[in-house]
Order: sequence, then C-alpha cells, then structure tokens
Amino acid sequence: MVLQFIKLEILKSIRSTSFARSLLVGVFLVFLGLLLMAYLLLLGLYLKPIVAEGLGQEDAVYFINSSLIFFFLLEIIYRYFIQKLPVLDLESFLHLPISKSRIIHFLLIRSFISPLTLIPFLLFGPFAFTEIAEIYGKTAAVAWILAVLFTSWSMHYGMLWFKQRFEDSLLGVFIIFLFFLLGAGSTYFGLYDLGSIFEPVFSFALENAMPPIFLLAVLICTYFLCFAYYRQNAYLEDLAEEENIRFVNKSFGFFSRFGLAGEFANLEWKLIIRHKKSRTFLMLCGFFLLYGLIFYANPGFQKAYGFSYLFIFVGSFITGIFMFQYGQLFLSWNSDSFDFFLSKKDGLESLVKGKYLLFMAISCVCFLLSVPYAYFGWEFLLIHLSTFLFNMGVTMHLVVYMALWKPKPMNLNKGGMFNYEGLGLAQFLMVIPMMTAPYAVFLPFAYFINDYAGLLALGITGLIGIFAFRLLSRYAIRTVRLKRFEISSAFRKES
Repeated sequence: MVLQFIKLEILKSIRSTSFARSLLVGVFLVFLGLLLMAYLLLLGLYLKPIVAEGLGQEDAVYFINSSLIFFFLLEIIYRYFIQKLPVLDLESFLHLPISKSRIIHFLLIRSFISPLTLIPFLLFGPFAFTEIAEIYGKTAAVAWILAVLFTSWSMHYGMLWFKQRFEDSLLGVFIIFLFFLLGAGSTYFGLYDLGSIFEPVFSFALENAMPPIFLLAVLICTYFLCFAYYRQNAYLEDLAEEENIRFVNKSFGFFSRFGLAGEFANLEWKLIIRHKKSRTFLMLCGFFLLYGLIFYANPGFQKAYGFSYLFIFVGSFITGIFMFQYGQLFLSWNSDSFDFFLSKKDGLESLVKGKYLLFMAISCVCFLLSVPYAYFGWEFLLIHLSTFLFNMGVTMHLVVYMALWKPKPMNLNKGGMFNYEGLGLAQFLMVIPMMTAPYAVFLPFAYFINDYAGLLALGITGLIGIFAFRLLSRYAIRTVRLKRFEISSAFRKES
C-alpha cells in the first residue's frame, strides 16, 4: 500500500503541466537546503568553541541545557510558518477505495520526512558525540541527543495539530506570539529564567534513561493526537464548510466611500483573508512589527547624540512591511481574474487605485501599532512617522513600478513560505529602492545639519509625494493599460 501511495505521488508530479519548471525549482531548493544544512552542521561542530570562547561560558553542557528551551521556542515559530499541512494531499486521496486511517498514517509519516526534522541533530549531534561523550560517556550522549530529538519531533506533530486546528487564523498567530513572548520575553526582562526551569530535564538525561523514554511517550501521544484529529475531520464537505464560514463577509466598510476603487479594495481584502498565501503575508506583517525590539533596546546601536542610521531602515521596514511583501506581487495576486478587470469599464484603473488604497490603509495600521516603540524614546516615534510618510509618498510608487515589470501568475492557495510563484527578477531587485531611497534623502541633511533634519527631510519628501499621488499613480495606471493584453496573455499561458 505504501508503494502504491508513492507511485501516485510520482505520477501526480510528472503529469503536471508545470513539471519542468517545478523540477528546476526543486533542484534549486535541494541545493539551497543542502547548503543550509551544511552551515548547520558546521555550526554544530564549532558549538563548543562558540559557547566557551565566544560567550565566555565555562560549563558548555550546562549552558546548552539551559538554552535548549529557547531553541525550541524558535522552532515553534519557524515550524508554524514553514511546516506544510498535508490537507490538500488528503483531499486528493479521499475518493480512492482506501482506508482513511492508512491514508492519514501515510501522510503524517511522509510529512516527517523533511529537512526540518534534521535541524536539531545537525546542530546538537556533533556536540553530543564529542563534548558530552567525552565527559559523561557515549550512553549519556545517546540519551541526551534522543531527548533533544524526541522533543523536537513532538513539536512536529503537535504543530500539525495546532495549525490544522487554528489554520492561518489570527487566534493561532496570537497564541504563538504570546507563547514566545511569555517565554523569551520573561527571561529578557528578568521576570524569571525559563532556561533554568527546563535545564534539569536535559541534565537528568545525562544520568538516567527516563527523560528520553518519557519524551518518546510524548512523541507517540502527539502523533496519535494529530492522527485522531485528522481522522475525525477527514471529510471534504467539512473542509469546504470550514473555509467558507471562517472568512465570510470580512470587509472594510470605509472603502465604499472611494467608489469603484474602494469596492475593488474591499475585494482585494477578501482575497487576502480567503487565500493561504496572502494570509501568510498578512500574518508575517504582524510578526515583523516586532522587528524593532532587536535593535531599539540593544545598547550596541545607541549613540551619544542622535541615533543609529540603521534605524531608518528598521522604521521603513516596520511601517511598510505589508506594502513591500504584498506589493511586490502587485498584479500576480489577480492572475486568475485579470480578464474580469480587463473587460470592465475603468476596471484596470480602479484595480490599481484600489490596491494603492489598501496599501495605505494597512500601512497606517502598521504605523499606529508601532507607536508603542516610543517607550524606548520619542526619537523612534519620529523615525517611524517620517519613514511612514516617505513610504506612502515615494517608496510605494517605486515598489509598484518595479512590480509591473513582467508580472507572473501564481496559485493563491499555496503557502507563502518557500513558494516562489509570481516572483521574477524585479521582485528580488525591489530591496534596492527599499533600502537606498530613504537614505538618499536622509543622509545629506543628516551629514551637513543633524539627524533630525534628515528625518524632517524624509517627512517633507513623503508629504510632497502624497500630495502628488494622482500624478505619480498615473504612470502605473498607464503602464497597466499599455501592457494589458501582454499581461493577460502571460497569465493565461503560464497558469
């Protein structure tokens, strides 16, 4: 039966109309994955010198045991955003005369075969069989690495259950971030040391076989928890009903004040919350709002007078992250329905204006959510205000102009992580104006006058761009009109 499943997967791949393109992308991703795993293995080999010499810790084993919980917190984050659910595969198998239990067992075991499964072994395996084996013996090294692996693998199936239970919902994202902040944030602010609480579990594994046995039992429990949930909900009508009910009638009412462009902005918003890839981008937007915590509270980036120029990039990133992520695929989001807008009077113009309207609305929300950074100093609020205005007046148009260069179609139901559909050379080059444009205005004034004069120049330039919105947006509208048939043909051929 397993061989039959494997055969069906191979046939599905080679019969796809995009097999050649998928093969090339697959080869590139395999090469990239091997390169990243090689870096992880290299980091694992030098983990002891990094801890002892770089961090100045005399007892490397104790330090690693105390820090493992933070690795697992990070693992929860990247598994939530990267780990794929086998739901779509489940839908393709349910019509076959095969037991549901066998299908689900196959999908859950197949999901385990992933580079994510190897990360803890590559990172901590060399440390276990060199440092721990030398001090505590080989048996202790095996027990310790098994405890680490079983914990990581339990998170694999636990996250499959969690993502299916709260798939792409704001509640799920809130729970993940709350869990991470309560864990890492409490230690950072000195409320309690989470590492010291979990350190005895892995230290005990050096002396006794009970921790790996217990964690193996946890792994088995998480597997059958995930299996039971999938088995209970393995019905096509349940999956379709859940998707339809969860996101029905979600819209921004004030968009209706802007005529047809506002209606298209509402449609664009519904597209975002109804499709997996766009929802992923929206959730990542919320995640990157915390980006400033890495820099603003770090003493290494503080100056006696003024502020670090790196904060200009951080402010631009925080207040414009949605525009950068979603805007780089400006028309690709509508590749399946582009002909609809093409057939409507003023459809293309309203589509472009509606996207602009949506970018502005969500960027305003991002700016308002970034206001609490004023806790670290009022200069950060000024940085965010000036970079927000510059993003709205200048950077937004640069992103849109570059996104209109040979847009490509994509499947909205695929996840956003490691999914390169719709991306071309222009999308990768988009980082250049995002990084250089604010500095081109800020640096001359900051150098010849002071840092706050540079912020004032950024804000004024942004305001000029906002007042000249009709003039600047006219180029994007004209480009879409001139290339409408070329774009439509490309979407139909490649989709």
